[in-house]
Amino acid sequence: MTFDLIAYQSVNDDLVDACGIDPGQICEWIYDASGNATLSSIIGWAVDKPLTILVVLMVAFIGSRVLKRAIMHFGERLTDERENRALAQLQKIKGIEKITDKVKSTNVLQGEQSDLRTKARTETLTSVLSSIANLVIWTVAVLISLGEIGINLGPLIAGAGIVGVAVGFGAQSIVKDFLSGMFMLVEDQYGVGDSVDVGLASGTVERMTLRTTILRDTNGSVWYIPNGEIARVGNRSQVWSRAVLDVDVAYDTDLRRAQQIMQDVAEGLWHDDSFVDGDIIEQPKVTGVQNLGIDGITLRLVAKTDPSEQWAVARELRIRIKEAFDAEGIEMPFPQRTVWIKQEK
Repeated sequence: MTFDLIAYQSVNDDLVDACGIDPGQICEWIYDASGNATLSSIIGWAVDKPLTILVVLMVAFIGSRVLKRAIMHFGERLTDERENRALAQLQKIKGIEKITDKVKSTNVLQGEQSDLRTKARTETLTSVLSSIANLVIWTVAVLISLGEIGINLGPLIAGAGIVGVAVGFGAQSIVKDFLSGMFMLVEDQYGVGDSVDVGLASGTVERMTLRTTILRDTNGSVWYIPNGEIARVGNRSQVWSRAVLDVDVAYDTDLRRAQQIMQDVAEGLWHDDSFVDGDIIEQPKVTGVQNLGIDGITLRLVAKTDPSEQWAVARELRIRIKEAFDAEGIEMPFPQRTVWIKQEK
């Protein structure tokens, strides 16, 4: 009994010397078949380690592919939900169609420009998330593989941590810009072609990346604004816009008559199919007297339009209102002053 125990202990010691404390199945099988510790160690290392690394790399490849598909599905679903909310708002605006057919049938979000914007936004968002996911998965896979071939990962991880901390402190603004750009894409705050006011500048968005937003203002100047510097955004062209006109008339004007003329002019443009520079999507409304000024009385007219078309509609309304006022003899105000001349005896 003592001899068998000594022999078993000797075999275990040889197996540990050949295959290590935690021997692999292949190394143990070769040792049991041949009894040669050197041969078992060589074959076990040549077969077991590469096989483990291959399995790790295959799992990483499959995981990256599955995660990429999940991210693409997430991006498409996020974009669809955003579009559905915008369409619901548009349907709410055009709910008057159930009562009358005077509202023009326009679909802002199904045009070619909107499709291109949606596609670009989805591709940008999914590509960034996929790149981050792939970087994490393959980094873990490489570290596991290096550990399998006997490389001490402690100093490597410590050095990478120090470098990461240094880069993090030096690139805080860049990280802030990228995170802000990511949230802007996810929330669809604005896109290419939108007219926005970002505080630092205002204009039309020509290009948008995760780090910067490029605007062109009315003077033609191009502004490059880091996304991290944008504290608030005013989008003038999302789902719908509004043309607001303040028209001044003289104090001796019949205000109710002037308001009716403005209402008739606005509704005439609303029904005018020949005007193609803009489109009014809801019955315009004269809200009434906006201000009693020094030289005249201000009347306000508002009209909902398709995105970014409020300026074209407002310009056409001004022309038609001026022509209608001239035809009706309604005077536009001009500065008038009463001068008192003091005469001394």
